[in-house]
Amino acid sequence: MDKITYMTELDSSVDKNEPFVMGIDEAGRGPVMGPMVYGCCYAPISKSSTLKSMKFNDSKKLTEQQRDQLFYKMGESNKILAYETDVITAEILSEKMLYKKPISLNVLSHESAIGLIRSVLKKGVNVQELYLDTVGPPDKYQLMLKKLFPEIGKIIVSKKADSLYPIVSAASIAAKVVRDYEITTKNFDDLNIYDQDEQLSTEFGSGYPSDPLTKKWLVNNRDKVFGYPNFIRFSWKTAETAMRGTCYGVDWVLENDKLKQHFVQDNQNDKKRFMFFKENNIENCINDF
Repeated sequence: MDKITYMTELDSSVDKNEPFVMGIDEAGRGPVMGPMVYGCCYAPISKSSTLKSMKFNDSKKLTEQQRDQLFYKMGESNKILAYETDVITAEILSEKMLYKKPISLNVLSHESAIGLIRSVLKKGVNVQELYLDTVGPPDKYQLMLKKLFPEIGKIIVSKKADSLYPIVSAASIAAKVVRDYEITTKNFDDLNIYDQDEQLSTEFGSGYPSDPLTKKWLVNNRDKVFGYPNFIRFSWKTAETAMRGTCYGVDWVLENDKLKQHFVQDNQNDKKRFMFFKENNIENCINDF
């Protein structure tokens, strides 16, 4: 699947060798539908007062109109700052979180943030201050980033960073506006609709599991065989609950006994390891950090 990104580039007059500040935040972590979007914003530290005067704020505290206006201003201000976003689609979230060895949402979030940092550094930007909204324990996340990026002089991971640091607020706005665009432009024409004569409603509310309109959409638009279009996060309990009892279940049966034995525990006291992995010297290398 192609990676979806939205970004601006710094004006050629900006010296990338001078110290930069960078902020990272996300939008859409909790909804049952649509992508999770990570955004970053970076600017010369010497432009901090200008950045502050642009009146960035936590995107959740701004109206849609205010967010759109600030996002437009960001796009017109490439002599001051630039932004980049990483769109993690619902399909990718579902796939990775439903692996036999699931990848947690925290790990996916960390990978996206790390990818944005690497992308900006690869452009030759001299990032010397980095601020992030936390995912998981702040101290542990901060320590991991310091080990990964020793060239960055100051790294701060904090709760409510989008309210504390203007550069993170700007990243929050970029992430939120891009996510809103990805959702509002969906008419399901490009999704895996089961009946081409069928029209799915786009009145799905905020996409959050607690939203009555979202719950109603999930009930009224489920297919008994396929469930939902890949715009829905199948790994979310909300989607699973909506399908249970109405959609058809699937039982996977291994007909080949020789293959099956590799996935049978050879020792009841060793519940985490299967013969297949032991025989092939396969070790678990997945960590939360």
